[in-house]
Amino acid sequence: MNIFCFGISHQTANVEIRERFAIPDSGLADALTRLGQVPGVQESVLLSTCNRTEFYIVAMDSQLAIEPLFHDFYGPVEVSELHHLFRLPAVPSIRHLFRVASGLESMVLGETEIFGQVKRAYEAAARSGTTGRILNRLFQKAFHVGKHVRSATAITRGSVSVGSVAVDLAEQIFGKLDGRKIMILGAGETSERTAWSLKSRGARQLFVSNRSFERATVLAEAIGGRAIRFDDWEDEFQELDILVSSTSAPHAIVTRAKLEPVLRLRRDRPLFIIDLAMPRDVDPAVHEMDGVYVYDLDSLRAIAGRTLETRKKETEACDGLIEKHVHDFEVWFNRIAEGAVGRAAIECPRT
Repeated sequence: MNIFCFGISHQTANVEIRERFAIPDSGLADALTRLGQVPGVQESVLLSTCNRTEFYIVAMDSQLAIEPLFHDFYGPVEVSELHHLFRLPAVPSIRHLFRVASGLESMVLGETEIFGQVKRAYEAAARSGTTGRILNRLFQKAFHVGKHVRSATAITRGSVSVGSVAVDLAEQIFGKLDGRKIMILGAGETSERTAWSLKSRGARQLFVSNRSFERATVLAEAIGGRAIRFDDWEDEFQELDILVSSTSAPHAIVTRAKLEPVLRLRRDRPLFIIDLAMPRDVDPAVHEMDGVYVYDLDSLRAIAGRTLETRKKETEACDGLIEKHVHDFEVWFNRIAEGAVGRAAIECPRT
């Protein structure tokens, strides 16, 4: 009985590679079903966020081959892409999950969104029937660890979300945000956090557009902004200063073809786009357009690093807490694994 964690993250791959391996919410149930059918895989959870796609697996085989598994999931995978994968054995996998749930493996150290993302990933796997005794206990323990680390340390001090870092960037570009016209594409968790952060920094002209107009309206009313129907968001670009995009679309929605007619009416007025989506909402060709400045998730890393030092001092305390929990789980897991080996020997005696 073995636990594995493997995948990619912002620490091993850039945004183009992460985009290649991202699993959209709409495809998660199917991916879990296919993963559950892989020979040797007994339990599984898939975690796919803007900065990581990670597979948590329980298997009897101590040498589970991940390359064929990736080929089954994604089609032909280039050798150069496989170089970006990481693979962890049991105890490092346990430690890694506890650190992920605590925000210690995030691009923004100590960020809080990841806790909810891990929880939703586990709940999706539980609904799909791909978890069992091992991963159920491991993820429940991870939630306990994440809460403990955040309550017992100051790791969440400062800008602790991708959205707040995006707003830091907007302030660096414009200074005061009062008087700037800002549109938010998407009304999910990241968009909501970003919208509230923008409002707290003085932004007043806020517009929200989402495929569900009802969700856009709820968020817009909450922040004192205005909702725009998704089919009409391009009409607002003439006076727009900043576009923050974080939808769950499986393909780019901000394209050169859509922007070119609008830019002709802006009279050389620059447009700043902050793309927080994975896969990216902004087509790479938009980067080449004059007067358009695009910042994606990788662009935010340098800004996040500036607030990193204020929380790095807390990581030693966090690591100390986590190691105690890792040890506790390791003791339990070893006892379970030894029992499984014993049962397997009885069921399949040597001849």
